[in-house]
Amino acid sequence: MEIGLKWLIDEKLDVHVEESRQFNAASKAGAGPATVEELQVVRARKAMIRAPSDHRTTQQTAEAGGRRVPVRITLPQDAEIRGAYLDIHAGGFYLGSAAGEDARNALLADSLGVAVVSVDYRLAPEHPWPAAPDDCETAARWLLDRAESLFGTTQLAIGGASAGSTLAMATLLRLRDRGVADRFAGAVLQFGAYDLSGQSPGGRLYADEFFIEAYAGHVADRTDPDISPLYGDLGGLPPALVVVGRLDILLEDNLAIAARLAAAGNEVDLRVYPESTHAFTHRPTGMAATAVRDIEAWLACRLSGT
Repeated sequence: MEIGLKWLIDEKLDVHVEESRQFNAASKAGAGPATVEELQVVRARKAMIRAPSDHRTTQQTAEAGGRRVPVRITLPQDAEIRGAYLDIHAGGFYLGSAAGEDARNALLADSLGVAVVSVDYRLAPEHPWPAAPDDCETAARWLLDRAESLFGTTQLAIGGASAGSTLAMATLLRLRDRGVADRFAGAVLQFGAYDLSGQSPGGRLYADEFFIEAYAGHVADRTDPDISPLYGDLGGLPPALVVVGRLDILLEDNLAIAARLAAAGNEVDLRVYPESTHAFTHRPTGMAATAVRDIEAWLACRLSGT
């Protein structure tokens, strides 16, 4: 491993490196949609291969501050509820759905004994910024109001992957400004994109991606922290676990957000996984399984207050 990252990568992960390397070599590294037309094709293809939903998952409408958004709720099957987790799905702001997370959320619910609330936020380009963070804030405020009456708990955490991680950060900044972000015990931030302005070294690496144009192309200054959290005042946020792969194009972006969170006085746990590309925690590899266990262990500690 590179000497510059040796303190960020657990040597115990070496056992999974070769499998991950082989998986990466066998996988086709496909680019995301580059036009609205390509996006529609990808959406249609994904709609034809929807994963079956878990029978425990129900859909409700979350309402707060005069706004409404659909959420999907997954409860643990055979465990007492010990907390609630607000999940914000991946998809580049223009793909994905809360239903697409049902299987993973069921595993999380059972593993930790948590109620998982997944936000079905509106997608770009039909609903560009600020629609998605508006929806995520609505779900978060609803959960703050209703977690105890619905689930019997006030122990809360939030998290997301890729675009969902960006939205989790934007949501926390909004909640911080309302004085309620500290009611979340922790935030799991998996390989998010934190500079959609393309002005930082990390942001420039993906500045030409279509998802940015679809989501925030109409905004003159995309250093707005609601779009690019890297540029925000990051003080007063809950503890964060930042997870990213060593081969992810967003690695530098994640190192930067972790540094800024720490510099602002927040508790930050940064985990870098070798031979791992973007969205690696969704892959069928030992590295991914280890990362998921690490996330669950971290969440368990945060929700138990230890």
